Amino acid sequence: MEGNWYNSNYEKDKEKIDQAESIMVNTISETMDLYGVTPSVGRLYGMMYFKHQPITLDEMKEALGMSKPSMSTSVRKLQDINIVQKVWQKGSRRDSFIAEKNFFNYFSQFFGMKWEREVEMFLASIRKAQEQLNEVIENSEADETLRERAKLDYQQLDDALIYYHWLEKLTKLTKSGEIYKYIPVEDPDKGE
Repeated sequence: MEGNWYNSNYEKDKEKIDQAESIMVNTISETMDLYGVTPSVGRLYGMMYFKHQPITLDEMKEALGMSKPSMSTSVRKLQDINIVQKVWQKGSRRDSFIAEKNFFNYFSQFFGMKWEREVEMFLASIRKAQEQLNEVIENSEADETLRERAKLDYQQLDDALIYYHWLEKLTKLTKSGEIYKYIPVEDPDKGE
């Protein structure tokens, strides 16, 4: 009788844990989708987040039912944004991977890389665009209406530069972890 009670409670508890993990994997997948990571890649990260030891591609494939090439591509994408790392396991020839568990590290890596790319693209484009606009502004033979339009565009891009220089600073603070000096990490269970 005691064995049946134990098995019954074990199954109930296991089901609760599985449901809790499933809720979070779906949420992780959906929120990563908001930031340009496909839901399947987000689901993979979510599943890996709840693995408490390194996992191989074959184990990932079995857990999610994806093809091995698709799984490999997804893992590579997660490695590219530095939230999954390849780890060495003694006695195994297969590649094993582990997910970043610290959301602050994840935040710093993911957003740092995205913002850095945005800043680089916009600053380069603004410089090129302002060079073109300046040629029209300085051309005394240009139509006055076009010169005025070029001046307005140039000023608008100058205003955008303020934002992108600010974002560049934020990116550096985020990637270096210095942002946590200004916005400290607080444990809600410890008060304040």
